[in-house]
Order: sequence, then C-alpha cells, then structure tokens
Amino acid sequence: MQQINREPQDTLPHRLQPLLAPRSVALVGASRKRNSVGNDMMRNLIPSGYPGAIYPVNPSYDQLYGHACYPSLSALPEAVDLAVLSVPNRVLERVVDEALAVGVKALVIFASAELEGDTDSLLRDRIAAKARAAGIPVCGANCMGFFNPEHPLRAFSAFHPDPIELGGLTYIAQSGSLLQALLFNDERLKFNLAVSTGQELVTSAADFMDYALDQPSTRVIALVLETIRDPQAFIAALEKARARAVPVIVLKLGRTEAGAHFALSHTGAIAGNAEVYEALFRRHGVISVRDLNELAATAILLGTARRAAPGGLAAILDSGGERELIVDCASDLGVPFASISAETTEVLQKTLDSGLTPVNPVDAWGTGKDFEMVFETCLTALMQDADTAIGMFVADLSEELDLHAGYVDVCQAVARATDKPLVVMTNYSAWSHRKHAVRLARSGVAVLDGTAASLRAVRHALEYRDFLARPAAKAQLAENPRASHWRAVLANRITPLTEDEGYALLSDYGIAVPQHRIVESRVAAREAGLELGFPLVAKTAAPGILHKSDIGGVKLGLKDEAALLAAYDDLATRLGPRVLLSAMASGQVEMAFGLVRDPQFGSFVMVAFGGIWIEVLKDSQLAMVPVDSDVAARRIADLKMARVLDGLRGAAPCDRAALIDTYVRLGALAADLGDLIAELDMNPVLVGPGGVVAVDSLIVPVAAHERSATHD
Repeated sequence: MQQINREPQDTLPHRLQPLLAPRSVALVGASRKRNSVGNDMMRNLIPSGYPGAIYPVNPSYDQLYGHACYPSLSALPEAVDLAVLSVPNRVLERVVDEALAVGVKALVIFASAELEGDTDSLLRDRIAAKARAAGIPVCGANCMGFFNPEHPLRAFSAFHPDPIELGGLTYIAQSGSLLQALLFNDERLKFNLAVSTGQELVTSAADFMDYALDQPSTRVIALVLETIRDPQAFIAALEKARARAVPVIVLKLGRTEAGAHFALSHTGAIAGNAEVYEALFRRHGVISVRDLNELAATAILLGTARRAAPGGLAAILDSGGERELIVDCASDLGVPFASISAETTEVLQKTLDSGLTPVNPVDAWGTGKDFEMVFETCLTALMQDADTAIGMFVADLSEELDLHAGYVDVCQAVARATDKPLVVMTNYSAWSHRKHAVRLARSGVAVLDGTAASLRAVRHALEYRDFLARPAAKAQLAENPRASHWRAVLANRITPLTEDEGYALLSDYGIAVPQHRIVESRVAAREAGLELGFPLVAKTAAPGILHKSDIGGVKLGLKDEAALLAAYDDLATRLGPRVLLSAMASGQVEMAFGLVRDPQFGSFVMVAFGGIWIEVLKDSQLAMVPVDSDVAARRIADLKMARVLDGLRGAAPCDRAALIDTYVRLGALAADLGDLIAELDMNPVLVGPGGVVAVDSLIVPVAAHERSATHD
C-alpha cells in the first residue's frame, strides 16, 4: 500500500515564507468599524494565535484591540515581513509604493486593483511590475487572503469566529466564495493552508502549491481554477507532487470550446479547452472533479493517512435496496468491486443470517440479532481479503438512532485492525451526523455523503493508486532526421500543406500512407493508374480545397482505366487538372488522429473513431506529448467504441499494435514540429487485421492558421 511521504524536503526558507509564515504583520486600513474589511481582518488575526508582531495601520486611531496603531507603514518601528492592505483602489498604488520603500517583504491585496479611466497602463499591471521588480510575493489582488493554521495566521477579509483545526489539506481557490464554501462548512475537512489567490498579479496557484509541497503536513492539495497563469510552474508543481505522492484535486471552472470556430480541421473542432486540460491532468495524475461535493468527498478520502491497496471496492450494507443502488451507480461510474476469495466467502456464509448471500457488496442485515458482531466479523473479513483496495460501510447515518451509534463502534473497531482505507458512505447528502462523522474521522475513517460523489471519490482514489504505480511517461525519442527539412517547410507557410506534401511528412515519421501519384493530364492519369494498379482513388489536388468530399472532390473504387479517365475528366473540368491518384486502401474500422497546439501547454495528439462520424460521435481521447506506447494503449482503450477494434460478429481483430505505433509516431511528429503546426488531421485512418493506413490528411501550419483567423 502506498505510504505518504511526510518528511521535510528542504532546509532553506521557501520564497513564500514572508507571505504565509511572516515574523511580523502590518494591517493597513485596520478599523474599529463593524462589518468592514479593516475590522474583520483585525478580528481574524488577533485571536488566531499568531506569535509574531502585529501592527495596525490607520491614522484615525491611536490604538486598536489592545495594539498600538500607527499612521503609516513608514511610522512602524520595524520593516514588517507582511503588509495586508485593506485600502481602496484610489490609494492602493501609493500604499504599495510606500510598502516597497520601507522594505515590506510580502503583500496581501484585497482591492480589485482597477481604476476607472486607466488608459496608458492598468493599475494592476503597474502594481504587478513593481512587486516583481522588488522580488516580493503578493496574494491577490481581488482576493480574500489566506488561512495558515500551521503558523498560525489569518490574513483574511471576512471574519470567521471559529478556529480552523489543523490538518493535511491545502486548498487553493481563485474564487473566494468557493474557498469559503468548504473552509467554513465542513468539520471533516482539516486544513494546513487555505488561500484565495484572486488575480494572481505576482504569485500564482502554482507557487502556493510549491510552498505546500514543502510542508510535511500536506497530504492532499485541492484547487479551484479558472485559469492556469504560469503553465511551466504549474507543471513543475505537479511533478513535485508526484515525487512526494501528494494527490492533487482540481475543479476547473469555465471549461469551453471557445475558439473552435476558427478551426480548419475536425481535430480543432472537437478538441476544445476542456479536453486539453483533461489530457494535461491525466499526464500528471491530477484528479479532475466536476463540483464541490465531489471535490470535498475526494479530499476527505485522500486526506486520510491511508492509500488504496490493490484490488477493488468491498462494501457492506444493511439494505438490499441500497445494495442495488450502489451496484448500479458503481457500474455507471466505473468503480470495480473486489473479487472476494473463497476464504472470505466462507466467513460470510458462516456469519450471515439464513437467506443472505455471501457476495460483495454484502447485505448483512437479517434478523438484527447480534448485528454488531455480524457486521464487524463480515467487514473485517472483507477488509482482510487480498483483492480489497478500499472498504465501505453504507449507512444513512443519523445521530438520533442507537443502531447507527453501533455502526460507528463497528467501523472504529475494524479500522483499528487494518491499514486499508475504510469509508462510511451515506446515500443522502443531508448533513445530520456531524458528531458521528467527527468521531469516525478521528479514527481514520472517512465519512462521505451522497452516492455519486462518494463513489467518484473512491474511483479517484483507485485511479491515483494506479497512476503512482505506473512509470512516468518515457522521454521523447531523438529528433527525426527529416525534422529540420520540415521545420523549414512549415516555418513561413501561409497555406495548408497539399495532400501529397502531407503524405510525405507522415511517411517521414513512419506513418503508413497509400501509394500515390500527382497527375495533371489524362495521359499522366492513365500512366499512373497502370503503375499503381486498380482499384484506385482520385482526389482533386487543387490548392486551397481542405475538405474535398464536401464538394464532390473524391472518387472512390475506380476499378479500371475507363472509370479512372471518367473520374479524372470530371474532377479536371470542375476543380482543375491537378489530381492525386492513390491505391485503394482497405480496413474494417475508420479512425482519426489529430494534433492540437495549445498556447499554454504545447502539443497534444488525439485519437478518435473517424470518417464522417467524428464530429457526431465525438468519441475521442487526447494525450499530451510525448506519447509512449503505454499512454497510447490506454488512450485507445478508453475510447467508448474500443470494442469494435476487437472484431465484432466474426470479424478478425484489428491490428492494435500498429494503431498504437501510429499514435506514438504522431506524438514524435508533434514533439519535433508541433510548435509550427496549428492543426493536423488524419481522417480517415483505415484499421484492419493487416495494419493501419492514413488515407487522408490535413496539415495547417501556424502561419496559415493565423492568416485564416485574421480573414475569418
């Protein structure tokens, strides 16, 4: 079972220490006025137990809450580490200038840093530039600040009277409201750091992650992100998290396919921002969640000291109906159940009341006689089974029922006898069992609410276990010897590659294409047909035509010379004399591959079921470059229609090895040339028992894509 690395990693102070663990704090704009930010930040900090010096700053007061109050930062008896600024935008720049002049080492800015009428430069940009030049971290602007229970310190704009119990969850949110939703409402979530990052003028979510990963207390990191402002630092933090076995959970907001209407290829149309982020997250083992309930459940489960063992879920219930519910939901969500052994089955058989079946999940409620012994014996046997990764006790806990107090006793006893994760799951998410939940949490048992959110958390725990067990993606192979030639071709190309150029590029990277010839007359067409052999495909090769089939520019299955010449005459008359002839490829499945260039994270390659159905089915998978054979195999296996490749109704299985190899080779192409290719589309790619052939391609250089977008 994966153990959590909680040893200190670095001995030097982290660059965010003056911000998050300062020796002294100035509260600029401190106030006695109730329900003001200046008052709330004072009332947050003073009772927090912060051990350093506290300096309220406001010329209107001589003293606030027992502390001497100073008229300005310049009047303080020392240069403080941290200044928390609760001042309006109209004076913000002046206060920042003063802070930098007196040697303040970090800032928290609550204001929006926006001024009406800013024209030559924006206030936020000026402040960011000054802070960067001074080399100081900044939380904000337009943030709510942070809680650091470990220091302890509250530099927060909204007063919260209750203490925050120290734990192992770092929670970083670009939305202050979504930070507060979890920070103040669920005792099961115990934090060692909670940060509202706001606009991230200087210090990004990645920087806060890096700090958290240097803290031995950090067990799990959860993020709510609208955008990733420092992509390379974010990836570096994810790599650091993997090295230290700290799971990262992300709720990505604002997922969109904005910009897809600029796409010239199918790939660009179906691979939007959401798919790029998901591919990035998969590469680095990020747990992607869809809402706060799923985020909270996953953080609660992964925040325990235990990681999933090999195998699947083993569950015990007191209801046949609830067993049907959990089996249905687990099937929908892809949560596997443990295949319990004959020995475990025998224990269940001997313990359960007559008429109850010894299967997983176990409905263990019979007559109710000695129910605590029955549940404890059965759950212990399930937890000891070699194929149990996580155990689950399903009960809709209520503090009003003595029965459920007995269930809590059972779970505590079983938890003491195992090192595997044990979960209590309620099917209904109403919060009426706080005491039970807190009691169980202190025993290392995670209490999760809501069937779907809880099972998703279990699936995430299993997937994270599998991610840690896999080797990191292998480094990209050496650059292709033809890469420099193609870089020269693509660099200033303002039109898409012709199809024969595309075939040449793919061939240089080892991707199979049909034999083909370009012809510009009937005589040349006849000679090329005899050389290639029938049947043939004829396509217009007129410049600028991207989707040839849309305008009748493709003629298939030309069986003889007469058919070839008739097809050539038609294409030449309507679309011009330049025609591509190619051997008629065969395959039983049509697929598609593509390349997408993301401005933040670089190149990604897509595999999908293709042909005319690609944009209807949208059964695609995206992988971040580089792509090795393991990644390629997983992405292909994750396609919803992947079973088609195994051969249906007596058809022979397709050559998956060749399909995987094509995906890997496209990844190599993307690694070498992806910065010069805006879009690449191979559709259809014919797959059969004998291999893979890319029969059609569209390759759009960056310059051509930009020109198209400009003239759209």
